Amino acid sequence: MINDPLGIIAVLLVIEGLALYAASMPRLQWLFKYVPFMFWVYFLPMLANTAGMFQAQHNPAGRIITPVQDAVVTYCLPASLVLLLINVDIRAIFRLGAVALAVMAAGAMGIIVGGPAVMLIFGHWLPPDMWKGIGALSGSWMGGSANMIAVSKGIETPPEIMGTIIVVDTIIAYSWMAMLMLLAGRQERFDRWNHSRMGMLDELRRRAAAEGPGVSHPITLRHIVLMFSIASAGCAIAIRFSSSLSDWVLAAMPKLAGMIGPTTWAIILASTIGLALSMTPVRRLERFGASTVGYGLLYLVLAAIGSRANLGSLAGAPVMVAVGLTWVIIHGLFLLAAGRLLHAPLALIATASQANIGGTASAPVVAEVYQTGLAPVGLLLAVLGNIAGTYLGICCAALCKMVSQW
Repeated sequence: MINDPLGIIAVLLVIEGLALYAASMPRLQWLFKYVPFMFWVYFLPMLANTAGMFQAQHNPAGRIITPVQDAVVTYCLPASLVLLLINVDIRAIFRLGAVALAVMAAGAMGIIVGGPAVMLIFGHWLPPDMWKGIGALSGSWMGGSANMIAVSKGIETPPEIMGTIIVVDTIIAYSWMAMLMLLAGRQERFDRWNHSRMGMLDELRRRAAAEGPGVSHPITLRHIVLMFSIASAGCAIAIRFSSSLSDWVLAAMPKLAGMIGPTTWAIILASTIGLALSMTPVRRLERFGASTVGYGLLYLVLAAIGSRANLGSLAGAPVMVAVGLTWVIIHGLFLLAAGRLLHAPLALIATASQANIGGTASAPVVAEVYQTGLAPVGLLLAVLGNIAGTYLGICCAALCKMVSQW
């Protein structure tokens, strides 16, 4: 049993390092193909906690507290968001055009509407706090894992709920991706029925290809120190002003009490700082691996969250799988309606869907399955999801809480 703060952090870093090493081994690629790396970073600390590796502490009220893990989440998460967002090229995203952005927005709207809808449908079978889990999952399904973790911290999703959410995210997201790839064989039939404007695919390829990746450079100690300095400053500013901003907003809009607090504003401010820095020369740090360092911090946060949960938290997974299936069907209906209205090709609809439900790793894959050369479009749409996922996920969580109180 470990109770020393440095020992706890060391164990979390070792688990993260072992998972990274295993993911790079060719012989284990089959495992990470079906069970993603992010799941293992969360599951292994949860398994260790279930086995009693981390000593439980209790506050005077008898509730379990985890000061070390809480500190890791509080300070490393805003810092990681700053580093992950400084490489965003907002202008390249908007150059994709109105139709591509509208289809992407329809997919996100399906997630925002679907969250409260599944709360209404399955509310009787869900625990009272599950709106926090659905809110966190909406962040993943409009952006990615970073957005899910950010939203979960912002709305203070309990660790026992996060275990279920990560399992559901893995099962549903990969099943949805498989279905989208199977539909690629029917795209000609769909596009004839939809009277799709096929010329827009060539235009999208041209616009996305014009935004090639920057030249990468070897990382140096000077750049590492600069990255951590910027991330630490952004984190400090976000935390410092979050309470004041929360008090000001709640004074103007008292109905938001209990929905958006200082923690939420810290996440929002850190994300906004990262986006603001992406429009400055600081963006060049991505050439030296800023997002790689950001993901390193993010996975440490995920491991810290996992170390507060136990295997008993997975008991609600079967019901939540039904929730997830219903939810992505609603998302798909929104996309189908938008595609019909805009006469968008199925390739664009599927790419936008995977950019929402999947993320930057899988959206280019689905795009390329449909049309050769469309991968850069999938990447840019997924980056747009990374930008908006945290903000929209918090909005979806607020709607889910309102529904849970009916």
